[in-house]
Amino acid sequence: MEVILLEKISRIGDLGEQVKVRGGYGRNFLIPQGKALPATKDNMARFEKQKADYQKRQDEILASAKELATQIEGVSVVLDRPAGTTEKLFGSVTNADIAVFFKEKGLEIPRSQIDVPHPIRVLGEHSVRIRLHPDVIPVVKVIVERRVSS
Repeated sequence: MEVILLEKISRIGDLGEQVKVRGGYGRNFLIPQGKALPATKDNMARFEKQKADYQKRQDEILASAKELATQIEGVSVVLDRPAGTTEKLFGSVTNADIAVFFKEKGLEIPRSQIDVPHPIRVLGEHSVRIRLHPDVIPVVKVIVERRVSS
Protein backbone atom coordinates (compact mmCIF):
# COMPACT_ATOMS: atom_id res chain seq x y z
CA MET A 1 0.00 0.00 0.00
CA GLU A 2 1.37 3.44 -0.94
CA VAL A 3 0.89 6.29 1.55
CA ILE A 4 1.99 9.92 1.92
CA LEU A 5 3.50 10.54 5.34
CA LEU A 6 2.09 13.52 7.25
CA GLU A 7 4.86 13.39 9.89
CA LYS A 8 8.27 11.85 10.38
CA ILE A 9 8.06 8.21 11.40
CA SER A 10 11.18 6.34 12.45
CA ARG A 11 12.33 3.59 10.08
CA ILE A 12 9.60 4.58 7.59
CA GLY A 13 10.30 8.09 6.27
CA ASP A 14 10.00 11.86 6.58
CA LEU A 15 7.14 14.32 6.16
CA GLY A 16 5.80 14.30 2.61
CA GLU A 17 7.50 11.14 1.45
CA GLN A 18 5.49 8.64 -0.52
CA VAL A 19 6.36 5.22 0.89
CA LYS A 20 5.17 1.67 0.55
CA VAL A 21 3.93 0.04 3.76
CA ARG A 22 2.06 -3.12 4.58
CA GLY A 23 -1.67 -2.82 4.04
CA GLY A 24 -2.72 -3.49 7.62
CA TYR A 25 -0.17 -1.02 9.05
CA GLY A 26 -1.39 1.68 6.68
CA ARG A 27 -5.13 1.05 7.03
CA ASN A 28 -5.21 0.22 10.75
CA PHE A 29 -2.59 2.55 12.21
CA LEU A 30 -1.10 5.25 9.97
CA ILE A 31 -4.27 6.54 8.32
CA PRO A 32 -6.61 6.43 11.39
CA GLN A 33 -3.94 8.12 13.57
CA GLY A 34 -3.59 10.95 11.03
CA LYS A 35 0.02 10.06 10.31
CA ALA A 36 -0.50 9.31 6.61
CA LEU A 37 -2.86 9.61 3.64
CA PRO A 38 -3.45 7.04 0.90
CA ALA A 39 -1.26 7.96 -2.08
CA THR A 40 -3.83 9.12 -4.63
CA LYS A 41 -3.67 12.08 -7.03
CA ASP A 42 -6.29 13.97 -4.99
CA ASN A 43 -4.41 13.40 -1.74
CA MET A 44 -1.10 14.43 -3.36
CA ALA A 45 -2.69 17.73 -4.45
CA ARG A 46 -4.26 18.19 -1.01
CA PHE A 47 -0.91 17.55 0.67
CA GLU A 48 0.89 20.07 -1.55
CA LYS A 49 -1.70 22.75 -0.68
CA GLN A 50 -1.40 22.09 3.06
CA LYS A 51 2.32 21.27 3.20
CA ALA A 52 3.13 24.41 5.22
CA ASP A 53 0.49 23.48 7.83
CA TYR A 54 1.87 19.95 8.15
CA GLN A 55 5.42 21.30 8.47
CA LYS A 56 4.31 23.76 11.17
CA ARG A 57 2.60 20.95 13.09
CA GLN A 58 5.73 18.81 12.77
CA ASP A 59 7.89 21.66 14.13
CA GLU A 60 5.53 22.10 17.11
CA ILE A 61 5.67 18.37 17.89
CA LEU A 62 9.48 18.42 17.72
CA ALA A 63 9.69 21.50 19.96
CA SER A 64 7.42 19.96 22.61
CA ALA A 65 9.43 16.71 22.48
CA LYS A 66 12.68 18.62 23.00
CA GLU A 67 11.16 20.54 25.92
CA LEU A 68 9.97 17.31 27.55
CA ALA A 69 13.41 15.75 26.95
CA THR A 70 15.10 18.55 28.91
CA GLN A 71 12.74 17.89 31.83
CA ILE A 72 13.34 14.13 31.68
CA GLU A 73 17.14 14.19 31.40
CA GLY A 74 17.59 15.53 34.92
CA VAL A 75 15.46 12.79 36.48
CA SER A 76 16.74 9.49 37.83
CA VAL A 77 13.98 6.93 38.14
CA VAL A 78 14.37 5.32 41.57
CA LEU A 79 12.11 2.34 42.27
CA ASP A 80 12.11 0.14 45.33
CA ARG A 81 11.11 -3.48 44.84
CA PRO A 82 11.22 -6.61 46.99
CA ALA A 83 14.20 -8.80 46.13
CA GLY A 84 15.83 -12.02 47.24
CA THR A 85 19.28 -12.44 48.71
CA THR A 86 20.82 -12.90 45.25
CA GLU A 87 19.69 -9.39 44.18
CA LYS A 88 17.04 -10.91 41.92
CA LEU A 89 13.66 -9.17 42.04
CA PHE A 90 10.40 -10.87 42.96
CA GLY A 91 8.79 -9.88 39.67
CA SER A 92 10.18 -7.28 37.27
CA VAL A 93 10.23 -3.58 36.41
CA THR A 94 8.49 -2.78 33.12
CA ASN A 95 7.70 0.29 31.04
CA ALA A 96 4.38 0.65 32.90
CA ASP A 97 6.21 1.02 36.24
CA ILE A 98 8.43 3.73 34.78
CA ALA A 99 5.41 5.53 33.27
CA VAL A 100 3.72 5.54 36.71
CA PHE A 101 6.89 7.04 38.25
CA PHE A 102 6.89 9.88 35.70
CA LYS A 103 3.15 10.45 36.18
CA GLU A 104 3.73 10.89 39.92
CA LYS A 105 6.38 13.50 39.05
CA GLY A 106 3.87 15.37 36.87
CA LEU A 107 5.27 14.27 33.49
CA GLU A 108 2.84 12.55 31.16
CA ILE A 109 4.79 9.93 29.16
CA PRO A 110 2.85 7.07 27.56
CA ARG A 111 4.29 3.67 28.38
CA SER A 112 4.47 2.86 24.65
CA GLN A 113 7.21 5.49 24.32
CA ILE A 114 9.35 3.96 27.08
CA ASP A 115 11.75 1.46 25.52
CA VAL A 116 12.69 -1.23 28.04
CA PRO A 117 14.48 -3.79 25.84
CA HIS A 118 13.73 -6.58 28.32
CA PRO A 119 12.06 -6.54 31.75
CA ILE A 120 14.42 -5.47 34.53
CA ARG A 121 14.75 -8.37 36.96
CA VAL A 122 17.79 -7.48 39.09
CA LEU A 123 18.71 -4.69 41.49
CA GLY A 124 21.02 -1.97 40.26
CA GLU A 125 21.28 0.75 37.66
CA HIS A 126 19.82 0.33 34.16
CA SER A 127 19.59 2.63 31.11
CA VAL A 128 16.24 3.05 29.40
CA ARG A 129 15.46 5.01 26.21
CA ILE A 130 12.36 7.16 25.89
CA ARG A 131 11.21 7.66 22.30
CA LEU A 132 9.52 11.07 22.39
CA HIS A 133 10.08 11.74 18.67
CA PRO A 134 12.18 10.02 15.98
CA ASP A 135 14.82 12.75 16.47
CA VAL A 136 14.50 13.05 20.28
CA ILE A 137 15.36 9.92 22.27
CA PRO A 138 16.72 10.74 25.74
CA VAL A 139 18.21 8.02 27.93
CA VAL A 140 17.22 7.92 31.60
CA LYS A 141 18.79 6.06 34.46
CA VAL A 142 16.54 3.57 36.26
CA ILE A 143 17.82 2.63 39.71
CA VAL A 144 16.16 -0.40 41.29
CA GLU A 145 16.70 -0.62 45.04
CA ARG A 146 15.76 -3.25 47.58
CA ARG A 147 12.52 -2.47 49.40
CA VAL A 148 13.10 -2.09 53.09
CA SER A 149 10.43 -3.97 55.02
CA SER A 150 8.87 -2.05 57.88
